[in-house]
Amino acid sequence: MNILDKIVADKYKEVALKKSLIPVKQLEKSVLFDIPTTSLAAALRNSSTGIIAEHKRRSPSKSVINQNVSVQDVALDYETAGASGMSVLTDGKYFGGSLEDLLLARASVKMPLLRKEFIIDEYQLIEAKAHGADVILLIAAILTRDEIKSLSEFAKSLSLDVLLEVHNQEELDKSIMPSLDMLGVNNRNLKTFEVSTNISKSLSSQIPNDFVKVSESGISTIEVIKDLKQYGYQGFLIGENFMKTENPGASAAEFIKQLGL
Repeated sequence: MNILDKIVADKYKEVALKKSLIPVKQLEKSVLFDIPTTSLAAALRNSSTGIIAEHKRRSPSKSVINQNVSVQDVALDYETAGASGMSVLTDGKYFGGSLEDLLLARASVKMPLLRKEFIIDEYQLIEAKAHGADVILLIAAILTRDEIKSLSEFAKSLSLDVLLEVHNQEELDKSIMPSLDMLGVNNRNLKTFEVSTNISKSLSSQIPNDFVKVSESGISTIEVIKDLKQYGYQGFLIGENFMKTENPGASAAEFIKQLGL
């Protein structure tokens, strides 16, 4: 069993426990549940930089990344820096995140917020909406085509943008459907954790222009982004590159400034 299989097995247990404790009707009573969402796909289409900056405390591959900064400060700094959107990890066991992180980010900023999570159930989409998310992530590696279809259509019914993440041609082939807004290519091999942007380049021509193309993981230099833009990418998800520094917001500001020059 690889790390992804372990995470998903734990996620099924976690969601079952939450559903037994907090009913959907209670989540739907959240103050945030009925507020209008902001489209990340539209923000990326209209952005010259396309940076989606991430808040991530730790990961299975890197252990601790940054435990010393508050999510609300990071969110505010990312927005001030000019990020197109923010990704908030909400998995607790493996990434040290929580839904409260999403809530605090929402209270701090207006920019689109992505709930970065291992989504396997519609319940998690309702949670996302109730905690202020504008966008949800679906991971093709852990879902069937039918699951991608039903989850993405349900997300759209909640006015949430959908970012679908793939790692290879096979996942891309099963995933393309009208209920997606963005197609993300993860440059990290989930089995070996090796990172290469070559996968983003090789899959770019296979992604229809109806979708905003997003490249994820292993993006640490301006040159990489300029290179990927030539392949039609408009979004760039950057996590560890900012979070591993003492001041993620300042790092993002400098990066975005350099990118705009």
